[in-house]
Amino acid sequence: MITGELKNKIDKIWETFWTGGITNPLTVIEQFTYLLFIKGLDEVETTKEQEAEFLGMEYEGLFPKDKQHLRWNKFKQLGSPEEMYEVVSKEVFPFIKNLHGKEDSAYSKYMSDAMFMIPTANMLAKIVDGIDNIPMKDRDTKGDLYEYLLSKVATSGTNGQFRTPRHIIDMMVELMRPTPEDIIIDPAMGSAGFLVSAGEYLRKNHSDLFLVQGLKEHFNNNMFYGNDMDRTMLRIGAMNMMLHGVENPNIEYRDSLSEMNKDKDKYTLVLANPPFKGSLDYEAVSNDLLKITKTKKTELLFLALFIRILKAGGRAAVIVPDGVLFGSSNAHKQIRKEIIENHKLEAIISMPSGVFKPYAGVSTAIVIFTKTGAGGTDNVWFYDMKADGYSLDDKRNPIEENDIPDIINRFNNLEAEKERKRTEQSFFVPVDELRENDYDLSINKYKEIEYEEVEYEKPEIILSKVNMLESEIIKGIQELEELLRDKR
Repeated sequence: MITGELKNKIDKIWETFWTGGITNPLTVIEQFTYLLFIKGLDEVETTKEQEAEFLGMEYEGLFPKDKQHLRWNKFKQLGSPEEMYEVVSKEVFPFIKNLHGKEDSAYSKYMSDAMFMIPTANMLAKIVDGIDNIPMKDRDTKGDLYEYLLSKVATSGTNGQFRTPRHIIDMMVELMRPTPEDIIIDPAMGSAGFLVSAGEYLRKNHSDLFLVQGLKEHFNNNMFYGNDMDRTMLRIGAMNMMLHGVENPNIEYRDSLSEMNKDKDKYTLVLANPPFKGSLDYEAVSNDLLKITKTKKTELLFLALFIRILKAGGRAAVIVPDGVLFGSSNAHKQIRKEIIENHKLEAIISMPSGVFKPYAGVSTAIVIFTKTGAGGTDNVWFYDMKADGYSLDDKRNPIEENDIPDIINRFNNLEAEKERKRTEQSFFVPVDELRENDYDLSINKYKEIEYEEVEYEKPEIILSKVNMLESEIIKGIQELEELLRDKR
């Protein structure tokens, strides 16, 4: 987690941006990230130079001999803020924009229209000084720092960006346990939180993948895919991935639901929180998706998309609004029937409505399924999450109650769940029962509530007690009246 001291440093830099007139949080994050990236480049270069010197080898770095003055440790020492501003705005920034040359990388694609927007030399000097005091060598610190910056988008409620809380993303990744061979996509990626978390899970649990050349190449070039329709978020997502050590993520500007998306049978894992409450014209939607479920609702169309883009045996863990689970329209029933009858629905994890506060109070659930094309749903596991480690009000303060460890533990040991009763927090529901209920997947349809029998006293005893209380009240009033009379 990010420490109080580091948080204070970042807040101070953030304040410098705001007082200097840059008040859009996404713009602040972009400009902040460019400078973090410039500093990080210099640190990586210094480490490689030291290693080469130690091994007695030649090292040809990112910065040619005539560009050494563009390195962070050089320009930060320039005599005046004006000198630094001149170098950074006119030389350093164009240099990092063209870093990947003409390569077709996510970095070069989305940096091409990046703009340097810090307006004054003094403001730049203050920000450079602030960033210079932030430790950047540890990748975890970089990641935490970036997460903290992104959280400010959510708290500012800017541009309608809908950020999935990090602990919910991490839980979904833990449930799916990505492998070094997986090909992972988030078709509505935003800041690439799911892809970053999957990458961090693999680093932690499969560190040997970096020792196998083929797997290392796969991790850096062919494992991670993300689509979005906001170029700012694509830039931020690409930076986020690179700050987390993924060299060349496949990040595309693309409307995932349109005909321009030709992906089919391509990925082995979908992790996503697609847009809710959207409504599209039929003309704007790929015909392949309308064949699965004829609807204009984005949350249903994305489920159809996940089925199409997964390979046989591919898995999905996705967040949906509760209405997807019990909606009575033909389209709602159609998509639920498709997943249950033609593929393997594994789990429904119902989440409390406060999970996405303060910027949305919608009730949601996580749907986990495997694409088979030949059915396979037998018993579906339901879990009623009541707490996620944070208060469910707008403040979202940390609390002790947290079902997430229990969810991960139970999902990874489903055999032990078979004897659980419907009155407990998790239980199985057989597929035949789902069919009988029109494929309704809301947990309340199947959960049984145990009512404790409350024994009340007999009416005559209650009346006797009421009379006694009334007598005491009258007596008290009389005593007060006597006191008042005596005072007169």
